[in-house]
Amino acid sequence: MMASSTAVPPIARAELTVRGLILGVLITVLFTAANVYFGLKAGLTFATSIPAAVISMAVLRGFKGMTVQENNIVQTVASAAGTLSSIIFVLPGLVMIGWWTGFPYWVSCAICALGGILGVMYSIPLRRALVTQSDLPYPEGVACAEVLKVGGGEHADAQAVEESSDGLRAVVWGSVVSATFAVIVATRVFASDVVRYFRVGERGVSGFDFFLSFALFAVGHLVGLWVGIAMFVGALIGWAWGVPHFSALATAGTDSIAHLAQATWSHQVRFVGAGTIGVAAVWTLAKLIKPVAAGLRSAMAASRARAAGNAALLPRTEQDIPIGWVALISLVCMAPIGWLLADFSTTSGLGDHMLVLVAGGLLYIAVMSFFVSAVCGYMAGLIGSSNSPLSGIGILVVIGAALLLVLGVRAGVPASGQKSLVAYALFVTAVVFAVATIANNNLQDLKTGQLVDATPWKQQVALVIGVIAGAAIIPPILDLLNHAYGFAGAPGPVREHPLPAPQAGLISALAQGVIQNNVDWSLIKIGALVGVLVIAADETLRRVTKSAHLSPLAVGLGIYLPTQSTLMVVAGAIVGWYFDRRAERGPRAAATKQLGVLLASGMIVGEGLVGVVIAAFVAFSGKDYPLALVGDAFAGRPAELIGGGVFALVTFLLYRWAARLRT
Repeated sequence: MMASSTAVPPIARAELTVRGLILGVLITVLFTAANVYFGLKAGLTFATSIPAAVISMAVLRGFKGMTVQENNIVQTVASAAGTLSSIIFVLPGLVMIGWWTGFPYWVSCAICALGGILGVMYSIPLRRALVTQSDLPYPEGVACAEVLKVGGGEHADAQAVEESSDGLRAVVWGSVVSATFAVIVATRVFASDVVRYFRVGERGVSGFDFFLSFALFAVGHLVGLWVGIAMFVGALIGWAWGVPHFSALATAGTDSIAHLAQATWSHQVRFVGAGTIGVAAVWTLAKLIKPVAAGLRSAMAASRARAAGNAALLPRTEQDIPIGWVALISLVCMAPIGWLLADFSTTSGLGDHMLVLVAGGLLYIAVMSFFVSAVCGYMAGLIGSSNSPLSGIGILVVIGAALLLVLGVRAGVPASGQKSLVAYALFVTAVVFAVATIANNNLQDLKTGQLVDATPWKQQVALVIGVIAGAAIIPPILDLLNHAYGFAGAPGPVREHPLPAPQAGLISALAQGVIQNNVDWSLIKIGALVGVLVIAADETLRRVTKSAHLSPLAVGLGIYLPTQSTLMVVAGAIVGWYFDRRAERGPRAAATKQLGVLLASGMIVGEGLVGVVIAAFVAFSGKDYPLALVGDAFAGRPAELIGGGVFALVTFLLYRWAARLRT
C-alpha cells in the first residue's frame, strides 16, 4: 500500500507543442513554395519529411525538453503541406483552358483545405490495416524515422549530434549552391539549358533539351537508378521514335525544325504518353485490389474488437482520432464542398442542372476519395510517396468525372456550354486529387510515428494543421507564378518561357477530349500498347533479376514530359547510384548515403525558393530577364560552355565533400 501511494506518475513528454507547430508552419512556407514552383516546371515534386526533420532537430536542440516525438510533429506538419502542393497537377488546368485568369484565393484555398482534411480523415481508418498490421516497406517513412532516432532526442550522444550537424550542413550547402547557380542563370551568364534540334531522315525531326538544373539532378538522385532508366526509356520512345515518326507524316510547311519538333511532341507524342500512363495506372490499381480489401477487412475487425472493450485501456500508440469524430469532420467538410459545387454550377451557366451536378459531384467525391486514399496509401507504402503515381490517379479520376458528365448532363447542355462541363470536371477532380495527395503522404508519416513511438491522434492533428497551412500559401504562389511566367498552352499573350505544368496540361486536355469528343484515341491506343509491352518487360525483369525493373509509370512520364524535365533526372539517377555504390565501400555506408539524400533535398529546396523569388522580379518588372547582365550573343554558345562546365565541376566537388564527411 505504501509503495502504491508514493508512486510518481510519468512525466509528460513534449510532443504536440506550440513551438513545434510554429516551426513546422515556418518550414511549410519555404518547402511548399519550392515544391509548387518546381512541380510546375518539371512535373515532379519532392518529399519534404527528411529535410524538415533535419532542420527541426538543429533548431530545437537549443530548447529544453526536446524529444524525438516533437521533431516528428514538426516534420509531419511540413510534410503534409509540402505534399499538398501536388494539387498543381490539376488546379492550373482551369487557367490553361481559359476558365480562370488567375487563382481566386478563397476558392483555391477551400479546395486544398477541404480536400486535404478529407485525406487526413480517410487515412485514419486505414492506419491499422496499412501501417501497424502490414509489412509494406514505407521507404521514406522508415528513412525519416531513422534520421529522427539518430539525432532527434535531447539525450542524443556525441556521434548523433555530429551526424545531425553534418546533415544540416548538407541541406544548407545543397540549397546555397543550387540557389546561387539559379541566380547566375537568371543573369544569363550561365545558360539555363543546352538545346539542339535536328533532322532525322528526309522529313522527320527530333532534338533534346538538357536543362542545367541542380533540382532536377537531385530528383534523379532521390528516385533512384531504375526509375531514372525507365524515364530515359520513355524519352527514347518519345524523341527517338515518336517525334521523328509523326513529324515525318506531317504536311510540309514553313515551320522551323524546333517548332515542328515541339508541336509534334505537344499535340501527338504526349497523348501516346497519356495512354501509357493510363494503362500503367490501371495495372497498378488492379494489383492493389486484393491487399487493400484484405487490409480494410482487418481494420474493421480490429475496430469491432476495440469497441467491445474499454477504449481507455488502449495503448497510447493505438489512440487515433475517435472514429465518430472522423465521420463528423468528414460530413462537415462535405457541406462547404457542396456549396462550392452549387456556386460553380450557377456561375458557369449550368444552373438548370445544379441538383444533379451537386448530388452527383458529392457522391463521386465521397466514393472516389476513399478509393484513391486506400490505393495511394498502399502505393506510398510500397514504393514511397515520391514515386507514387499520382499522375495516373489524376488521369483516372478526370476521365471518370468527364464520362459521368457525358452520360448524365451533356445531352441537355448546348455546345457553347461544353467548356463549363470541362471546367466542372476539373473542379471535381481537384477536390479528389487534394484527398489523394494527402492520403499518399499521411500513412508514410504515420509509419514514421509508429517507429518513433508517437501518439497517432497528435500526429493526425498535426497533419490537419499542415494541410491548412499549405492551403493558405499555395494559391498566392500559384498566382505569382502565373503572372510571371504563365502556363504552356494557356490563352493570352505568348510567353517566352511559360511553365510547362505537364500533368495539369494533360489532365485538362483529357477532360476536353472526353467531353467535346475530339481526343485522338488512336494515339492513346498506341500508348496503351506501349504500356502493355513495358508491363510485360517489367514483370520479366522482376522475375529473372534481383533488383532490375522498368516502372511502367516512369516510362509513361518519360514519353509525356519534355526532355527538359527528364534528361537531367536521368543524369542525377546515375550519379546518385554511383555515389551510393562508393559509399558502400566505406565504414559508415548508411550515414554517407543519407548525406547524399540530404544534399539532394537541399538542392531542390534552394533552386525552388530562388525560382519563386525570381518569379516575383519577372512579375513586377514585366521583363523576361530582369536580372540579365549579358546580351543574346553571350547567352548562347559561350554561356552554354561556361554553365555546363561549372555545373559539372560543382556537382563533383559537392559529392566528394559529402563522401568525405563520413570517412
